[in-house]
Amino acid sequence: MYEENHIPTDRYRSIEAPATGVYKDNGSKFLAFAYPVETEEQAKERIAALRKEYFDARHHCYAYRIGLDGAIWRANDDGEPSSTAGRPILGQLLSAELSDVLVVVVRYFGGVKLGVPGLIKAYKTATADALAAARIVEKTACATCRIGFDYTRMNDVMKIVKDWNLQVLSQQFENSCEITVKVGLAKVDALSEALRWANVEIF
Repeated sequence: MYEENHIPTDRYRSIEAPATGVYKDNGSKFLAFAYPVETEEQAKERIAALRKEYFDARHHCYAYRIGLDGAIWRANDDGEPSSTAGRPILGQLLSAELSDVLVVVVRYFGGVKLGVPGLIKAYKTATADALAAARIVEKTACATCRIGFDYTRMNDVMKIVKDWNLQVLSQQFENSCEITVKVGLAKVDALSEALRWANVEIF
């Protein structure tokens, strides 16, 4: 992902909106649902909603990756033989280099056992079908920074906020002022340096 002496990037791939896919084999139907998510709580809410909507399905298997490097992840077989469902789903997310994505595959059993190879193929193919239908987007991993400063430094700080095109999350202007902003991870050090030159504290 990174070349030697190359500055680490804060960009990564995700999907823009929900997408679906399907795979059928020997009467079993595998419905795949891909969602953009940014937290584990969002993923859990999506999974719970699908369990409720498709309450009559035999399995609701899933995997997700969250964050710049997909450091937060989980794969669940939901009663299928170990590593035949969650891992193949996760494998497709890894192959596509996607993060901030949840894929849930809902299985309706058709009465014929597919065996380990058949299950792996089914969950992998259903997931691939959903991801192929999704629009891939590039996201920026951000950090939340608080900028504290004296009121006399207001103009200097606001100029930096404007020049750096920072997203302001909250602000408080009194004798002691504070602004909370979002900034791309790759720019945090440079922003800190710019603020230090203006005698402003970032934390």
